Parts: sequence; structure tokens; C-alpha cells
Amino acid sequence: MGRTTSSMLAVFVIGCCCAAPAFAQATRTWVSGVGDDANPCSRTAPCKTFAGAISKTAAGGEIDALDPGGFGAVTVTKSIILDGGGQVASVLASGSSGIVINAGANDQVVVRNLSLDGVGNGFSGIRFLQGALLVVDHVSISGFTQNGIEMAVSPSAVATTGLVVRDTTFIRGATGVKITSGPVSASLDNVAIRGTTTGVDGASATGTVEIRNSVFARNTGFGVLAEAGTIDVSDSLFTGNGTALQSQTGATIRIANSELYNNLAGFGCGTGTLASNGNNRKGGNTGGGGSVCAPNATITVQ
Repeated sequence: MGRTTSSMLAVFVIGCCCAAPAFAQATRTWVSGVGDDANPCSRTAPCKTFAGAISKTAAGGEIDALDPGGFGAVTVTKSIILDGGGQVASVLASGSSGIVINAGANDQVVVRNLSLDGVGNGFSGIRFLQGALLVVDHVSISGFTQNGIEMAVSPSAVATTGLVVRDTTFIRGATGVKITSGPVSASLDNVAIRGTTTGVDGASATGTVEIRNSVFARNTGFGVLAEAGTIDVSDSLFTGNGTALQSQTGATIRIANSELYNNLAGFGCGTGTLASNGNNRKGGNTGGGGSVCAPNATITVQ
């Protein structure tokens, strides 16, 4: 009897010693420039990359940067907050997209205090493929060949998908923000888009994009192009663009209290609706011919 009990105890102890340690998912995890993805991603034992930390972070949790570093491209499949924490925290994405969001239909993702750099050959800074809401806050996006942010959420995923972009800068690339599917509800506030081909391209069949307090500068094609849906612009500056604003067939742009200076064309003549509140200011737009027109509708103030 004693020998049997001793043998069972010995087997139990050996089994415990040989078992690999398992880390439960934490609500808050950490990354560091000197971290290791083999770590549990705690504050005292941080991970090296966002991709290493995300599997150890619970849905609805947060990943924070402890110190400056490049934390790598990542695919997000659940509600999460990625926070650079005021450090020089970046994602370098050479030959790929920086952050791909393919989460659940009701998931919310926040990306804040980060620098996303495509190093001249990355695809898109952020690709939003599925989820309920994406918030991009205090982010710099540059060096991508395609889009700073591409919103391409399946129309059947949720009734309306949300995008909020604030205090964010886009530099270079084909498009700053591109909406390629709908229905969407997008809001851009205090955004600067410079040196792209098109600053904002609303290609969604349904939905509304709201732009406030923003700057569109030296975008070679369009500052804002509405190919479908509705784009509302207020209190914004357009300067040095090919065409400041243009609306295509079936689309609407409504503009109020904004300034259009030194573009080749201020208001572009698409075949959609371009409605003005009558309080915009323009000058030095040097283009001529059929590409320049006056707004073809007015905003009814109620």
C-alpha cells in the first residue's frame, strides 16, 4: 500500500516537472524593443512584437508599448487596442500591409499612438476587412504604395460598419483613405493627407463619410473623390491638389466653410452632385476648361 502511494506520487511529480508552462490570456499585455515573444508579455517580461503578444491577449484587451521599437506587422482577429503609448512605436511593413483587421462582425479595434511605415514598398497601412468599428487615433501612416487605410468590409458582415480617424497624418501612396465597400459610417477629424494620388476616395455604394478640420495638400489627382455614397466636408483646407473635390455619377459631396487655394481645379466637374453651403472660400485655382465648374446644388440649411 505504501509502495503504491509512493509510486503514484513520483509519477505525479515527474509529470509536473516535465509539463511545459502555459500562459493564460491577459487583459493587458506589453511589448518592448528588447522583449521576447517567448515571454508571457507581462510588464516585467514583455514580448517583442504585436503578433507575438496578440495570441496572449484576451479579446477586448490592450497591448501597450513599453519603450521605443518596431513591433512588426500584425493580423487582428478580435476586439483589441494596440497602443504605442507615446513612445517612438512603429510598425514597419516592407512588402506587406501593416495591420490587417479580420475580426468578428461585432468586434471593435483601436489603433493609437503608432507610426506605420511601408518603407516605400508596403501595400496598405491598415486593411479593414471585417469588424464593427475601427478607431485610428494619433497615427502616422507613410510609405505605402496602395492605401493608408483601406476599408473593405463585407456588406453582409454587419448592418453598418464604423470608421473613426482622428489626429492622423497620411504621406504618399495611391490613396490616403479608401472606402471600397459598404454600408459604412466614417468620420475623419483633424486629418492631414499629403502627397497621395487621391486623398479620400469614397467608392462605397452606400454610406456617409464625414470630414472635418482636415488638410488635403499636394495630392496629384483629387483631394476628395466621391465615386458613390455621400461625403460631407466642413472646415477644411485644400491646397496644391490636382482637383480639390469631385463627385461622380450617383455620388454626392456637400461642402461647407472650407478653403480651396492654389489647386489646378477647385470644384471638379464630375457627373454627381456637388453641393455648397455658400460659405466656402477659393482662390488661385489655375485650371481651366471642362474640368472646372461651380457647385451644381446648394445645401438646404434647416
